[in-house]
Amino acid sequence: MIVENSNRRSKDNSEIEPILEINNLKKRFGTNQVLNGFNLKLKEGENLVIMGKSGSGKSVMIKCLIGLIEPDSGSIKVMGQEITTLNQTQFDKLRNEIGFLFQGSALYDSMTVRENLEFPLRHHKERFGKNINTLELVEEALTNVGLLHAIDLMPSELSGGMKRRIALARTLILKPKIILYDEPTSGLDPITSKEIIELMRNIQKQYKTSSLIITHDVDCARVIANRMILLIDGINYIEGNYEILEKSSDEKVKAFFK
Repeated sequence: MIVENSNRRSKDNSEIEPILEINNLKKRFGTNQVLNGFNLKLKEGENLVIMGKSGSGKSVMIKCLIGLIEPDSGSIKVMGQEITTLNQTQFDKLRNEIGFLFQGSALYDSMTVRENLEFPLRHHKERFGKNINTLELVEEALTNVGLLHAIDLMPSELSGGMKRRIALARTLILKPKIILYDEPTSGLDPITSKEIIELMRNIQKQYKTSSLIITHDVDCARVIANRMILLIDGINYIEGNYEILEKSSDEKVKAFFK
């Protein structure tokens, strides 16, 4: 593994314990060793971008992280808790601190925007207490993504970029400490992609979130990443900031920036 230090991180940030840490993660499907000792540390308040070719193991890593796939071996710690040792109740509680933005937005087609955002609130009332003001939380989340005016629209009435913003608002409404972005700009035109990237930057500043961003979009990585990891051959092959990785003479690394 090649490691190159990021010059974007401040001294104070470098001393913060990881909010998410993966060590020596391995996962095999038959004879295909998808993950072969993958490591990752996400610092509090950091935007960490993971890039890799199709089939490199990015989705498998994320599914291990959120409990959809059981790794063959390795350690996954979220906020200091080893998730592989938690029972289902403990894991569900911890998973409430993780927001996930799906690649396809995954809005409920039969619900209005308001109802889509109310849905997670109804299932997590304990996070806000008995006096929860659902409408206030919905309006706050929509305001933060610039779509308060769309509160009573149906998903079929939204553009692709609007759907992505609404999905992000639904993720933010539970105020997670970590957000996982799965190809946040996929399928969007260049102008809308820039708007989504800028929104992600604003969310990091406003909510102080720690974000793990899976993307093939080099422009997205250049703008949003505090640090990048290239997942090659099942490992974190190289990590560092965009400027350092872009200048690498390694042919496997150069292929990502052509």
